[in-house]
Amino acid sequence: MLKIGCHLSSVGGFKAMALSAKEIGANTFQYFTRNPRGCVAKPIEKEDLNEFLKIYKEENFAPIVAHCPYTLNLCSAKENIRSFSKSVFKDDITRTDLIPGSFYNFHPGSHTGQGTETGIKQICDALNDIITKEQKTTILLETMAGKGSEIGGKFEELRRIIDNININEKIGVCLDTCHIFDGGYDIVSNLEGVIEEFDKIIGLERLYVIHLNDSKNTLGSKKDRHELIGKGNIGIKAIEKIINHSKLKNLVFILETPQETLGGYAKEIEMLKSLRK
Repeated sequence: MLKIGCHLSSVGGFKAMALSAKEIGANTFQYFTRNPRGCVAKPIEKEDLNEFLKIYKEENFAPIVAHCPYTLNLCSAKENIRSFSKSVFKDDITRTDLIPGSFYNFHPGSHTGQGTETGIKQICDALNDIITKEQKTTILLETMAGKGSEIGGKFEELRRIIDNININEKIGVCLDTCHIFDGGYDIVSNLEGVIEEFDKIIGLERLYVIHLNDSKNTLGSKKDRHELIGKGNIGIKAIEKIINHSKLKNLVFILETPQETLGGYAKEIEMLKSLRK
């Protein structure tokens, strides 16, 4: 079974997201934990959560993915931003822990001129203060395109973060196909090589989720602009290989393509299911 979903609006609550996922043929989804640009969190209503959990169980949903707001940056040069980000991160984990098997995906951060070494240390210091043995949520470092001062554009950077986390059994990785392609990993002509490199540096046992996106840009552009599946420079043949690869096919796949309606996602999901072997 293809574990496939897309990014959904959380405005209507968890039950509404679950029903939207069912409507478009998805069996999982991703959502922002709070306003992605402002960090305001809507209170979780117990009744809505319970109704969602009932659907989640009845429909045998794959684990769902929470996404941190874009305003978080654990390695900003500004201490107040790092402190605020850590506070939001901690609160988000208490919320995602309410849903069994949750993943919490976040962009490692941008060092904003401090340098990669300092940025990685700040990320590790923050995560070591945030992560507890009691938490149920698995935190996912997302692979990035490497634009500007982004950290996570190279597998080695993610490995260094993982190696310096005290409770690193709570840490995994989300691989974004657009990001790594734009970052210079040739998943079109050398998918096997990229998978082998990831396994050697990070370890495939750390990989839980794939953001399945095509790219508007060329290999190594470091620009991070998502495209509809099959309409970009990655292309449908490479996407088909990814969803059917023996080492990837059982992971959770989340679409973040630039759709204007849920109907667009429904068509992509239907197409991807038809390509599953």
